[in-house]
This record gives sequence, C-alpha cells and structure tokens, in this order.
Amino acid sequence: MRIIGGERRKKKLIAVPGLATRPTSDRVKETLFNIIQTRIRGAFVLDLFSGTGALGLEALSRGADHCLFIDNQKMALETCRKNIAACNFKEKSRVIQWDITRNLHCLPQGDRPLDLVFMDPPYNKKLPELALSHLIQRDALAPEGLVVVEHAAGDPPAVPEGLVLTETRQYGTTALSFLSFP
Repeated sequence: MRIIGGERRKKKLIAVPGLATRPTSDRVKETLFNIIQTRIRGAFVLDLFSGTGALGLEALSRGADHCLFIDNQKMALETCRKNIAACNFKEKSRVIQWDITRNLHCLPQGDRPLDLVFMDPPYNKKLPELALSHLIQRDALAPEGLVVVEHAAGDPPAVPEGLVLTETRQYGTTALSFLSFP
C-alpha cells in the first residue's frame, strides 16, 4: 500500500494489523483519483471510515488543503496517525475517533464545508446510508461537493433525499458510487 501521486508519490503506508480493515486497492485508488483529479487541489476533505487514511493522504499528496480522518476503531486511528506523521501531513490533518452510526456531530463547527468526502465502510452493513443521511442532516457538504462511496459491487448505497447518484463504476468485486447535490 502506497501513495500513488502528488508530492508524496511512492510513499509506503503501513496497514492496520489484523483483518478488520480492508484497504482500497492501488488499482481502484488510482482510477478514483484520475476521475476526481480536478476537484482535489485546495479541497477540504473528509475521509470517513478512514482506516489507514490512505484516501485522505492521497488527496493531501495531490494538493488538498486539509483532511479530517474519522474512524471508530482505535487500532485503525493509531495506524492513520502514524501514516499522517510519516507523510509529514500533521499540519493539514485532524484525526477524530467517532461512531458514525450515532451522528456526525464530531465535525467541528465553523469549519468550511466539505468539498470531497470519501467513505470506505465495512461492506454489506448499510453504513453508507447512515453516513450519507448524517452528512445531509449536518449540512456539511459544500454546494459543489462530491461524495465517493466504496462498496461491494451489486450493493450500492441507497441515496438519501438531497443527493443524487451521478455515476457508479465497478472494479471486480468493488464499486465506487459518486454522489452530489442535484
């Protein structure tokens, strides 16, 4: 697992010990960032269900201004912090331990709206639906913001009122769904 592009290109990242976390493959990550490349520079990013932090760190490497990393697993957050430090992105990062099934009240009040949101939750647990609803309730997404949900192919997230599914792309057993405001 590594950073694919930008100023930290080829930087190796450490994985979360054990099998509880499923990192995004380099192939899927490279394709994703090729699709969204024009949205990254200067973006305020949320890496939700962050695990190792690979998606948020990739965005920072490619010019995002700041990234919030949120996960509820202590070991994942420790790994994420180590990867942030190894990439020298402490000044551009904030790590938050939070259970997304409750709400998104952990998002700092007064922060600018989110330009880009990555969600890579455990598959087949309907967590994207909860997280998407919480984003809408919190009014956290910028008007031109984009949400990218990684999910099992054939199990797309239900899209809450207020967002539209603009595209879904499948890569083997993994799919990426892109959502935005209508």
